[in-house]
Amino acid sequence: MALYRCAHSAIYGNKFKKVIWRVLLKRASIKYGYEIAPECVIGPGLRLIHRGGVCINPAAVLGENVTIFHGVTIGSTRRGKLKGSPIIGNKVWIGSNASIVGKIAIGDDVLIAPNSYVNMDVPSHSVCLGNPARIFNKENATEYYLDNICERQED
Repeated sequence: MALYRCAHSAIYGNKFKKVIWRVLLKRASIKYGYEIAPECVIGPGLRLIHRGGVCINPAAVLGENVTIFHGVTIGSTRRGKLKGSPIIGNKVWIGSNASIVGKIAIGDDVLIAPNSYVNMDVPSHSVCLGNPARIFNKENATEYYLDNICERQED
């Protein structure tokens, strides 16, 4: 994550720093199996569980305290009414091999079960499971799942 944060901050800097950080990030992505572009916006508290197979589209936006397991794809679609990339809220838990695609909004406190295919908006306080996804309302959906809560410091 440190490499991602440095590469993300160097996007609009001078070209030399941008190239150096991109090379370092690419090298780490090959070594560890993550494909996270420096252009995507990721809030504090991201936790990647297990090594490998995570792919996040450059236009995706992830909120605070998101937990992602291996094999997850957060991608875009290139045509139709869902053309674009997802926006994922705060306190979201994404299980193994889940796919989240299209210009959709995932609310806060959402649990996305393993092997789910999500291509529709998911309201806050929900559990999402299956292929195609089915949504079930549940208060405190991620209560016992998230263990990396990062509180924001106010200035």
